[in-house]
Amino acid sequence: NSGLYPRTGLANNLQLVARLIGGGLPTRIFYVSQGGYDTHTGQRGAQENRLKELADSVKAFTDDLTAMGVFDRVMIMTFSEFGRRVAQNGSNGTDHGAAAPMFLIGPKMKAGLLGAEPSLAPADLLDGDIKFNTDFRSVYASILQSWLNTPSVPILGKQFDPLPILA
Repeated sequence: NSGLYPRTGLANNLQLVARLIGGGLPTRIFYVSQGGYDTHTGQRGAQENRLKELADSVKAFTDDLTAMGVFDRVMIMTFSEFGRRVAQNGSNGTDHGAAAPMFLIGPKMKAGLLGAEPSLAPADLLDGDIKFNTDFRSVYASILQSWLNTPSVPILGKQFDPLPILA
């Protein structure tokens, strides 16, 4: 590796994945995780730290893949199994919510926001949660069909409208 990775668990895992990709391992999907976003209490400092670790780790990873000349064949996707509520709870945190952001990163990804920008206006919330406007299964279908050239129906159980994710 030629990237300068921070000394964190996520960065260590991404550094290993970069080595595997750079070494020619033919694996098509790698999965790493980062915990610590379930912030029911003391959210401000915890989320700041998690997001900085994510940003610094992904930056090192993309720099490393670019230096190796392999970033053009890599797509990074971030996701979570739950979002956060808009309103703060009584413990300076937020509880589980309905919608969560996903990021697709890579030189072949179309830049910009897919779907409508979510509204934080109280009248636009659903029981205190941001309303999602893009089904995550459409994102998965898009990745399967457009990036991995794999039929999505056998995996997702039905057809979901693909999104224009590739530039």
